[in-house]
Amino acid sequence: MKKMKWLLMLLMALPLNAAAQESDFGIWYSAGAEKKVNQKLSVGAEVEFRTRNDSKTADRWSGGLSAEYKLLRGLKLSAGYNLLYDNNQEKITYNTDGSLNNWRPSYWGLRHRFNVALTGALDLGNFSFSLRERWQYTWRPEKDTKRYDFDNDWWEYTTVRSKSRHLLRSRLQVEYNIPHCKVDPYASVELFNAMKLQKTRFTIGADWKYQKKHVVGLFYRYQSVNSNDDDEPDRHILGLSYKFKF
Repeated sequence: MKKMKWLLMLLMALPLNAAAQESDFGIWYSAGAEKKVNQKLSVGAEVEFRTRNDSKTADRWSGGLSAEYKLLRGLKLSAGYNLLYDNNQEKITYNTDGSLNNWRPSYWGLRHRFNVALTGALDLGNFSFSLRERWQYTWRPEKDTKRYDFDNDWWEYTTVRSKSRHLLRSRLQVEYNIPHCKVDPYASVELFNAMKLQKTRFTIGADWKYQKKHVVGLFYRYQSVNSNDDDEPDRHILGLSYKFKF
C-alpha cells in the first residue's frame, strides 16, 4: 500500500499545479435550433460542450429546452430547462500537520437547472441595447463517489450531498447593426448574484447570419470569480456556436 500512496502523490502533482494557476482557458461549443411558432412565441433546443484546464479536460456536456414569448414591443419573457453533466474536479484535504488526509478523484455528475427571464430592448439608430434579468435555480442530486484515505492506506466510498442554488443573473448587452453586412458585433457584461456577487462575465463577439436560417457565432469571454465556493478559477473562454432557425 505504501507504493500505492507514492503513486497517487505523483499522479496528483499535475492537477495540483493546474489548480494553483490564477486563471484557466476553455472552449465552449454549442449547437441549437429555434422554431418560430407564431408572431409572439418561439421555442428552441441546444446542446453544449465545455472544456477547462487550458482546454485539455472535458468540463461539461449539457442539453436544454427553452421558450420565449413577446409580451410587448421590446419586452420578452422566457423560460428554460437544462440538464448538465459535469466533470467535477478532484478534491484534496490535509491533516492539521500538513500531511495528506484524503483524495477524491474527479467524477461525473448530473445537475438540473431551471430559469425564467425578462428581457427589455431598446433600439437607437444602428445600436440595440438590452437588459436581461434571469432567475436561475440549480439542483445537484446526491452522488456516491470514492476517495483514497492516506491515513489508513485504503479506498473508501463517500457521498457528495445534494445541493441547490438560486442565482440572479443580470446582463447588459449592446449590439451594432452594420449596414449591408450579415455580421452583427456585440458586447455584454453579466453579473451573477446570490446575496452577494458570485462572478462577472465580460463578453465580446459577433454573429454571422447566413440565408436567414443559419447563425454562426464567435465570442471571447473573461469570467472573473468573486466567490470560490466551488474552487472555480477565473477563466478565459473562446466560444463557437451554431443555430438553425425554421
